Amino acid sequence: MRHLIDILDLSTAEIDELIAKANDIIEHPDVYSHKCDGKILATLFFEPSTRTRLSFESAMLHLGGEVLGFSEASSSSATKGESVRDTIHTVSCYSDIIAMRHPKEGAPMVAAMRSEVPIINAGDGGHNHPTQTLTDLLTIQREKGRLGSMTVGLCGDLKFGRTVHSLMCAMSRYENVKFVCISPLELKIPDYLRQDVLDPNNIEYVETQDLEEVMPQLDVLYMTRVQRERFFNEADYIRLKDSYILDLKKLRNAKPDLSILHPLPRVNEISIEVDDDPRACYFKQVKNGRFIRMALIMKMLGVE
Repeated sequence: MRHLIDILDLSTAEIDELIAKANDIIEHPDVYSHKCDGKILATLFFEPSTRTRLSFESAMLHLGGEVLGFSEASSSSATKGESVRDTIHTVSCYSDIIAMRHPKEGAPMVAAMRSEVPIINAGDGGHNHPTQTLTDLLTIQREKGRLGSMTVGLCGDLKFGRTVHSLMCAMSRYENVKFVCISPLELKIPDYLRQDVLDPNNIEYVETQDLEEVMPQLDVLYMTRVQRERFFNEADYIRLKDSYILDLKKLRNAKPDLSILHPLPRVNEISIEVDDDPRACYFKQVKNGRFIRMALIMKMLGVE
């Protein structure tokens, strides 16, 4: 039995295999409509979610499987004091695979130690979000035709942004990738990314506070929101929340084939006027999320 806790749990060959499978699902959806007949996915979301939870549920339903679970901790026995270990052990008796989101870093790892079925980390605090990264990689591959030889701009909350952390870890393994990290000083990438991922692997990266200055260099721009739920101080959140707002004016010097991604939800960081720009890919990301999760569920269940 195998779990997916961190994007590094997958080799680049396995990621490429999942992307190829997702592309085949896009091309031939009917072939996959009964691949998981009789299988049950449990979605255990101790933290609010729209896209990730519904994407997992949609993925399993499109594979012919069934879904059970809860969408917030308050509707589970966690409110009675039940531990994550006991919740997972219980739910793994009722299901074939579990997708779990939790506000505490490391909770999915604890769950994996107790589960009788595969665990997929659907986001743990500010740490990891491997299936969003798979969604991002599928989107980049479909838009650019490659996952290497590009400059990726990461903008916004790079300190608490688990999607940013997972994406950097994944793309660092592809050749000739450069990162441009754009954030306020208070929201720079955490030290562990420099020490464990970027520096040891000689990955080229720069850090800046000026989005417009670096815009002409970028092949991909990954926007993120400043996450209110990660702040201890409301005043700091209010001060930083509108640090970057992407609009058409800021895109005037961008490459014609720039791909703009965002894990969503957005607040103010991308103006709605950008939605109609052909470079906006964030709603394509949403759609791609279902296909890559279909491929992942099949892989985790050993379904050919």
